[in-house]
Amino acid sequence: MVDLLEHEGKKLFKKYGIPIPSGYLINSTDDLKEINKESIIKAQVPAGHRGLNGGVKKIKNKNEAILVVNRIKKLSFNGFNAKSFLVEEAIKHKKELYLGLTLDRSLKMPVLIVSPYGGVEIEKIPAKNLGKFHLDIFLGMSEHVKRDAFSFVKIDEALRDKFYSILDSLWDIFTGEDAELVEINPLAVTDINLIALDSKITIEDDALFRHPEYKKTNDYLDPIEAEAKSKGISFVRLSGNIGLIANGAGLTLATIDQIKLAGGEAGDFLDLGGTDDPSKVAEAINLVKKSKPKVLFINIFGGVTKADTVAEGIVQAIKSSDMQFKIIVRLKGVNDEKGRKILTDNHIDAFTDISEAIKKAVEASK
Repeated sequence: MVDLLEHEGKKLFKKYGIPIPSGYLINSTDDLKEINKESIIKAQVPAGHRGLNGGVKKIKNKNEAILVVNRIKKLSFNGFNAKSFLVEEAIKHKKELYLGLTLDRSLKMPVLIVSPYGGVEIEKIPAKNLGKFHLDIFLGMSEHVKRDAFSFVKIDEALRDKFYSILDSLWDIFTGEDAELVEINPLAVTDINLIALDSKITIEDDALFRHPEYKKTNDYLDPIEAEAKSKGISFVRLSGNIGLIANGAGLTLATIDQIKLAGGEAGDFLDLGGTDDPSKVAEAINLVKKSKPKVLFINIFGGVTKADTVAEGIVQAIKSSDMQFKIIVRLKGVNDEKGRKILTDNHIDAFTDISEAIKKAVEASK
């Protein structure tokens, strides 16, 4: 997936008719214009929680802006440093909404999500305050969905047409740009308008052949993901504290679900594929180590992959680097008995049963 930076998303918003604050992009303080009203400086990084981490600041004049930019440049946002900044007018508003259009993979349908409470993480909004409306891919943003969504967010009747227009634009972006997610959080409600204060747009990378303008360099990737990509390893950083290595995308995804059901949170998605090269296994472990998990869970179902050579790679990684976390392994398949013996001889917990292994990993993570 390709996550657009905020200013890139807002450029699309403007193109499709969604109101945004006036502003401009800078790469250094030399690009700053005179500031004579309250404005906002925003770090442009492909990471969330910018506000909580000091990447979004209000300023009143150019001198303040210079100080803020120089301060933000020293910060790290999940491994990224800001190389550009969005300077925007501060919009006075009386309410904030949440609007998001994404794909419900379980139903294989687009879903519109709205809330009368914006400005916070969608995961933290109580379910009763979230309106979810599934859309027929052929009918799109139908009138009854717009009516129901408008009723749910409870804003002034005078803003109905503007609200409908924004929903239509979300659909046009979602379909026209091959997006997987189009999100406005928050959508500011003023007396006379609705204005997108932030943007989050994710483009489906399988559609990039239609959108070469969205192809990103490794500068836009998570540093660990970029390193993994350069080594031909499938790695995606997640938000939990259990590092995960498994062989095969299906097994990896299923393991993430099982960790969640057991009360844990996976901290990464690392697909080892079909390799059982000990050096590759060691390399994968050292990649996960950089994300600083509390525990590393390795789930190997051996077919093409031989369990004993995977075990040798695990031991090799431990001996070559100081591991500050517990490693728990589930081995099943070709040479699994031999592999588990290699692990237990080196004081590593090894299991055959997946449920037992995951339970142990979740306990260790807490």
